[in-house]
Amino acid sequence: MPDYIRWIRDRVGHDRIFLNFACCVVSDEHGRVLLQLRGDRERAVWSFPGGALELGESAEDAAVREVREETGLDVAVTELVGVYTRYEDRYLNGDVAQTVAVVFRARIVGGALAIDGDETIGLQFHDLGRFPHLVNQQHEDIASDIRAGRRGVWR
Repeated sequence: MPDYIRWIRDRVGHDRIFLNFACCVVSDEHGRVLLQLRGDRERAVWSFPGGALELGESAEDAAVREVREETGLDVAVTELVGVYTRYEDRYLNGDVAQTVAVVFRARIVGGALAIDGDETIGLQFHDLGRFPHLVNQQHEDIASDIRAGRRGVWR
């Protein structure tokens, strides 16, 4: 199914649903972490690159696909950071979701940074201790966990 979110929203409208996401913590050779400046929100805001799983897709495959689509980079997953499940997000169109994010660390194996000017309006590597404000509490908690070096987190 090519667009699961559109398919499910056609059936339930804006009601609260579960949405499953996968994202990657991608570091450069200096240990800085790649953040994406999102253009698909009410205001531009930083986040870890990632996105929704499609039906039949694994979290790992979704994370790799989303990083490629949003950053132009090819990555290989190296480890699980954690699973973040107790968060709610409200979208500009009125949709409400409890978001479940599977977060991986990944290394760059190819590609080149590229923005699409729509969903991604900026890409930048940031020092772990100097992140800008992130899109939501889920991403803030991910940042806190990677700063602390935690692995196998569940929230």
